[in-house]
Amino acid sequence: MFQKHDITRDTCQLFGGQARLGYDWWWHSLTAHHEVTGEEKAFFIEFFVCNPKRGGVDPVFGQLPKNHDEGILPSYLMVKCGTWGEDARQMHRFFGWDLIRVSKHAPIRIQAGDCYVSENKIHGSVAVTKEDAAEHPEWMCDAGEMTFDLKIDKKIAYNVGYGASKPMRMLQLFEMFWHAEGMKTAYEGKIKYNGETYVVTPETCYGYADKNWGKDFTSPWVWLSSNDLVSEMTGERLHDSVFDIGGGCPKVGPVALPRQLLSAFYYEGQEFEFNFSKFWTGCRTIFDCRETDTQIIWHVDQRTWKKRMVADITCEKKDMLLINYEAPNGKKLHNRLWNGGNGKGTIELYDGGELIDRIHAEHIGCEYGEYC
Repeated sequence: MFQKHDITRDTCQLFGGQARLGYDWWWHSLTAHHEVTGEEKAFFIEFFVCNPKRGGVDPVFGQLPKNHDEGILPSYLMVKCGTWGEDARQMHRFFGWDLIRVSKHAPIRIQAGDCYVSENKIHGSVAVTKEDAAEHPEWMCDAGEMTFDLKIDKKIAYNVGYGASKPMRMLQLFEMFWHAEGMKTAYEGKIKYNGETYVVTPETCYGYADKNWGKDFTSPWVWLSSNDLVSEMTGERLHDSVFDIGGGCPKVGPVALPRQLLSAFYYEGQEFEFNFSKFWTGCRTIFDCRETDTQIIWHVDQRTWKKRMVADITCEKKDMLLINYEAPNGKKLHNRLWNGGNGKGTIELYDGGELIDRIHAEHIGCEYGEYC
């Protein structure tokens, strides 16, 4: 059973060695509508923390040439927010660790200035001028302004099980961990973006919330998720359904497990899971992700002894951005990590060789990138 909430996994995991060489982030994505015109727009908000034990009053940027040359590693809270579409952009605001408050126990609470995130609320502001974005490439961001004030209601979880359990977290065996406390999340509130106000409602936000943490990032990097789902066989909207696919090349210590994904489809109360760490299920994965001149294309085929899921997804590159992160070691190896929120596609679900449903999906959160 993967639909199992566990807010202890949502707490900050940067203890022990990962406090000096580790990252942890809380990701939120959703769709909103312009308060006057009704125009639809997809947004994301993330709180990203890095190397707390190396921090002080001011944020430390690993991409500064001086820091890179002297081996000084990054340390900060980065509040990342932005939008997808033809004006896709990412804006970053940084805080030094002496100015950050992080709860040690569940439920998670992080606050710095007017920026705050918890299990049921997120608010804050980010503003970057064109001049500052140009003068500070170490910020890795675009110009723009965004404020947000949202309630959060995490409806359906994807708990990957033992792979992110407390013993595994304490031993820090995996290079990158994942927990989706709200792979289906209802948001409510308002976002103000570059002077325009957008309204977020639970019924039309198609919201998502998860977290990743660890010492480094995976390559290839794959993520696909949506709860805007309609059965092509019946024409009915699937109100109690969501899918989530993530991974690429997990590492257990120095051992790489190439081309492995963790996936779950909660289909109107029925669970389809494809988890390589649950070896007794006989999970096998084939996936192909590629880039054309205009699109990013994903094909994922996963099966266990009894069940199978086949996903074919596309997203227009004009609606995506190349999302930026630096690793705790100060390196920026992902320089073509495509990230979007407007993907479309189909998913087929099989049980015992029988086609259960063919599902049309939109508002798909999606990522693909490899080190380059």
